[in-house]
Amino acid sequence: MRYASAWLCAVCEWRHGDLVDQELPPPRVDVVYYLRYADRVKIGTTANPRQRTAAIWHEDLLAFERGDRRLEHRRHVQFADERFDRTEWFSLSKRLRDHIETVRGGIEDPWDRYSRWVSEAVALQG
Repeated sequence: MRYASAWLCAVCEWRHGDLVDQELPPPRVDVVYYLRYADRVKIGTTANPRQRTAAIWHEDLLAFERGDRRLEHRRHVQFADERFDRTEWFSLSKRLRDHIETVRGGIEDPWDRYSRWVSEAVALQG
């Protein structure tokens, strides 16, 4: 939003260009992630997606969904028919692909959505 004094984010109200106070502890933002490798998708959860996605062999980060282990478990149950054995890997079926598209909500880069969630969480801390 444009004000006479500066541009502000309409969601988190941080002024464009301002740096977050480094003394604030980083907020915890739990996400369910969807990673694709070939025709498989890993559905997992983490509070540190950069570290977690770097540790898993994958071709594409398809989406983030805000949630913790409970949401991850619901997704595992929801897509149980597509599951490979007892792993967190699932066949990339049309049903799972449609779900991922819904989760993405038209956002091209999942990291953009994650950055917004972190900004919102920081704004609530301050």
